[in-house]
Amino acid sequence: MPLTASFEQMLREAELRVTRPRVAVLNAVHAHPHADTDLIYAAVRADLGEVSHQAVYDVLRALTGAGLVRRIQPTNSVARYESRVGDNHHHVVCRSCGLIADVDCAVGTTPCLTASEDHGFSIDEAEVIYWGQCPTCTTAPPS
Repeated sequence: MPLTASFEQMLREAELRVTRPRVAVLNAVHAHPHADTDLIYAAVRADLGEVSHQAVYDVLRALTGAGLVRRIQPTNSVARYESRVGDNHHHVVCRSCGLIADVDCAVGTTPCLTASEDHGFSIDEAEVIYWGQCPTCTTAPPS
């Protein structure tokens, strides 16, 4: 099945109307993991031609609300979007260049969802961000 057809199916299953901008934004998020809105906008514009920033923001909000994309925002970073949804993975962020990578839970499938004290909350997500330097920045000569 071509990617466009699978994106259209994803939209239908989420009970969202299938539109060219929605398909293009899904394609951009899948093609560019952890992309910010500027990169997504550029990819959508390259795909569709003319499209407004507001249209891309509106589509991202709808897709996030429907659970088709995930919005993350590490400290001191702009919002980023990813297509990996439905699991409780985490992220590692390079302090130097800002590169972001996915990290699976260290033990079991969702150990971080078992809080030492839940205060009566029904916990369904935990946000864990590991910080450090990526291999490229670690080996780069000091400036």
